[in-house]
Amino acid sequence: MTEPVATFSVTRNLNALLAGIGGFVLDMIEGAGRLASLFLQTVYLSFRPPFRMRLIVEQMVLIGIMSIPIALLTSTFTGMVLVLQTGIQLKPLGMKIYASGISAISFAREIGPVLTSVVLAGRVAAGIAAEIGTMKVTEQIDALKTLGTSPVSYLVVPRFIAATIMFPMLAVLAIAVGIVGGFIVGVTILNIAPNQYIANIWKFLTLQDYLSGLFKTIFFGMIVAIVGCQKGFDAGFGAQGVGESTTSAVVTSSILILIANFFLTTWIIQLLP
Repeated sequence: MTEPVATFSVTRNLNALLAGIGGFVLDMIEGAGRLASLFLQTVYLSFRPPFRMRLIVEQMVLIGIMSIPIALLTSTFTGMVLVLQTGIQLKPLGMKIYASGISAISFAREIGPVLTSVVLAGRVAAGIAAEIGTMKVTEQIDALKTLGTSPVSYLVVPRFIAATIMFPMLAVLAIAVGIVGGFIVGVTILNIAPNQYIANIWKFLTLQDYLSGLFKTIFFGMIVAIVGCQKGFDAGFGAQGVGESTTSAVVTSSILILIANFFLTTWIIQLLP
């Protein structure tokens, strides 16, 4: 009698596990479909009037200008640590003077753009999701539909365009400041001569390295804007629903940035001579 009961219990637990996995996979596919649909709608409406320049400029200030302090602070100390760690590893080989060039390449290609975008995702995606989620809870989105205004055109497009423009601009500043932070550490802690430090940066770092990193931030900005807006539209009612959508926006956008970075990097490497 015990064996059939135990078998039934194991079977039930296995069915529940498989059902949970299947439900999770279906939710992921459904979420990806909603994101893709919103992205296509947004790109289409971005090239159709009305062009809401005032809203775009407002979002550029909120997404870009207001994010400068956190982006620059993060990149400064990251650049310092990168040069310090690289110099320490190269010192036993008698090659610490090359820490500047090696660090500059890695910071311009990968660390600067990716780290800046992930940090901005924590601020921008959360802000967008919270704002649109609150509008949904307070039925402002329904009011827009009643007035015959497309929520995608009014809410998503300005944020999408602003993020696409401002993420590369912030990355330019972040990379430059990160290299300056590395210069300070290289000269003061590693005792590299300033002229040698700068000369090796010019020797190793090319415009191609710089532009390849900035190119990726265009897509990172799109990801953050679309994910933040979609999570805002999907927010449940009440403070808890808005909070959950905000958290989900940060996590999802950060993961998608890292995944997209791999495929973009692979593509860029294949294109470069």
